[in-house]
Amino acid sequence: MTVNRASVRYEGFGKEGRGAITTGSRVLDAQPYGFATRFEGQPGTNPEELIAAAHAACFTMALSFGLARAGYSGDTLETRAAVTLEQQDGGFTITKSALTLAAKVPGIDADEFARLAEEAERNCPVSKLLDCEITLEHSLES
Repeated sequence: MTVNRASVRYEGFGKEGRGAITTGSRVLDAQPYGFATRFEGQPGTNPEELIAAAHAACFTMALSFGLARAGYSGDTLETRAAVTLEQQDGGFTITKSALTLAAKVPGIDADEFARLAEEAERNCPVSKLLDCEITLEHSLES
């Protein structure tokens, strides 16, 4: 079992509140977040950006291992994730995570690549965690 940690300190409430996120690895160390970073494009991060990064990283690693198990040696996998936050029923809900993958995998055909990519999307731990629509668009460079 692996346990990873993060902590948040938040001062003030509502739109005036400001927080800082620190991860156990300290790759984020008192990284600012709050209403302005989440909804107004101010510098800092927000939960949806962190979820997008986690989903893209998790999916890409799962696909990398799936390709290796299938006997392929790598070139590149590049994944973007776009996490959508919508106002619903008087609150906010993450409604979608859209993954977009561009890959170079020598010797693979498009059908096997699609199968392995879709399997990775379904089975990466972050995909399993998210209770929202997940889409995957992929392209394979020859």
